[in-house]
Amino acid sequence: MKKLYGFLIAAGLTFFCGLAQATGNVILTRGSDTLFVVAQAWAEAYDRVNPEVTVSVGGGGSGTGFDALLRGLVDIANASRRIDTYELERAARLGLRPVEHTVGYDALAVYVHKDNPLSSISFKQLEEIFGRDAKISQWTDLGVEVPGCKDQKIVRVGRQNSSGTYAYFRDAILTRSHRFDLGILDMLSSKDVVHLVEKTPCAIGYSGLAYATPKVKMMCVASDEKRSCTLPSVTSASNGSYPIARPLFMYANEMPRGVITDYIKWVLGQEGQCILLDKGYAPVRPIDCR
Repeated sequence: MKKLYGFLIAAGLTFFCGLAQATGNVILTRGSDTLFVVAQAWAEAYDRVNPEVTVSVGGGGSGTGFDALLRGLVDIANASRRIDTYELERAARLGLRPVEHTVGYDALAVYVHKDNPLSSISFKQLEEIFGRDAKISQWTDLGVEVPGCKDQKIVRVGRQNSSGTYAYFRDAILTRSHRFDLGILDMLSSKDVVHLVEKTPCAIGYSGLAYATPKVKMMCVASDEKRSCTLPSVTSASNGSYPIARPLFMYANEMPRGVITDYIKWVLGQEGQCILLDKGYAPVRPIDCR
């Protein structure tokens, strides 16, 4: 059966869900755009490990993945946040029990244009940029002038509200307002956030570490203005020193098929975790990938 990778529309998911139940050789996954890069790499590598099993990967955000899992459209929801209370209540009403598997860790990076002279930022400053009734609207408010940014007005770039990255940033950073300000550019994927920041000297955005490019700068982040800042990296995500590091998850409904259990075990094993590390994420335990 021909391998299917990339984004699957709902009709396609429904079709292949039926096929998976009939043949037992298709694993459908969907959800976090943060995990999308490594999820694709896992799927491609697993083809060589077990050619009899097809792993299909879709994005759309963690919320989209949970919705698809609870609707029976996928076998695994990839997520960059934990399942929330509403989703658990919905699962209970449906007689489902989603089981959580921590598959890695990510540093949620704050990106600016490569020519931006600012090198560090605090949680308080980030909230005053992204939070409701934002107090910081220009780069000069932070003591810098950005080359190529004509009026020095900050262009804020974020994710849509179905994204786990959106929810994690809100909960970790917007502790006073608990809400994003109006006028933030909400992008459909983590990659889109970084791509827009690359092209926009005035921009600042947040996205996963794995999406970093030479055309953007990652900020050194401090949880408190009295504390020293830390740069995002695999090491700082692993040891917890980076203040906005987060776990990454796979969720499957209780009593999954054997092929699903085997796949998750492989992801958590040496080969799967080395692929995760190669893609810029931190593994769940110390591993030797030499």
